[in-house]
Amino acid sequence: MQRLNNILRIAVYECRSILHSLPVLLVLGGGIFMYGLLYNYMYSPNVLHEVPIVVVDNNRTPLSRHYARLMDATPQVRIEGYATNIKEAHLRMIMGKVAGIVLLPYDFDAKVGKGEEALFVAYNNTLSFLYYEALAEAFSGAMLELDDAVRQHQLVFLNADAIEAITNTRSIGVEGIALYNKSGGYADYLIPSVLMLILFQTMLMVISMRCGKEAEQQMRTLMQVVGCETAWGKAFSIVTGKAVVYVGFYALFAIFLLGFLPLLFDLPHLASPLLLIQLLIPYLFATAFFGLACSPFFKDSEAPLLLIAFFSVGLLFLSGISWPLELMPWPWRALHYLLPAPVGVLAFVKANSMGASIADIGREMVLLWVQCVSYFIVACIVYRIAAIKRR
Repeated sequence: MQRLNNILRIAVYECRSILHSLPVLLVLGGGIFMYGLLYNYMYSPNVLHEVPIVVVDNNRTPLSRHYARLMDATPQVRIEGYATNIKEAHLRMIMGKVAGIVLLPYDFDAKVGKGEEALFVAYNNTLSFLYYEALAEAFSGAMLELDDAVRQHQLVFLNADAIEAITNTRSIGVEGIALYNKSGGYADYLIPSVLMLILFQTMLMVISMRCGKEAEQQMRTLMQVVGCETAWGKAFSIVTGKAVVYVGFYALFAIFLLGFLPLLFDLPHLASPLLLIQLLIPYLFATAFFGLACSPFFKDSEAPLLLIAFFSVGLLFLSGISWPLELMPWPWRALHYLLPAPVGVLAFVKANSMGASIADIGREMVLLWVQCVSYFIVACIVYRIAAIKRR
């Protein structure tokens, strides 16, 4: 009963400290709500259509005009107009009238007629992350169609044996099926992974700020809360009480990130609520224990924020979503198994985007529970050493 009482006192103390700390509340509000909404709004169109572009046609031949018509016929872009030079087109982009520019050089028709490689230059702005994908698909698709149209006029450059084979074959045959991506958009692919990373990174930020604040106070108040326990007892009470508070807060935040946002922005949500709860319990506890185990590195309440914020791209890479886990070098693969975020992200994507069952993510679940136990022991050792030093 004394141990339970100490755990409860630590939980109340930690909860009160979080609610009375404005920087921590800003991280929670900005990191969870603003960060989650911002990412979804940036990719909210998911697939762009009719992106306005301007064409700078320096060639001014029937072939260049035919290529422009092919681009305009694609669903991704719409030709807003023509410009006489690149400066005029650039001015239109600055004014926000167009999102892309296509520059056809003077020798475009001549090189195509000679059977040589014809180049064109494409620009796009970065107001939306999806502009590049839409413009690249439109330009490449129109160029493939143009290649098929002019190939019959290039037969004079071929010998008789190759004419039949060339004329009966398409330049490139592209057949693409976006598995587990109903819209083929970038949001359905990326955002589910980012939502899990937001839980991991913001919890580490909160833990680092709280541990840094306690380090500045030399853990005086924290050790007074647990009273006259042994060093192991103090460590167990502190780690358990803190973890319960963090997991409790982030269980509520997970409802917003993983439950409300996918419905609001029509993201994949194939996993059942029970499966998500089974996954989030070890994931949140492993993250909390991992942050507490790293507490000796948090000497102040501000410096860790600058470091943790730059982990997003690396953690996405380690998860195996952007690059297959089997093709990673063994040091990166070992890091995948050591951190809760890559394992949790991979399990969440399998369950929520691919419809995997609890048996299909069994390996990830076992890894998360192993991390829970391992980091809990390490965190207790860390706080035991701190209790002995304080005593």
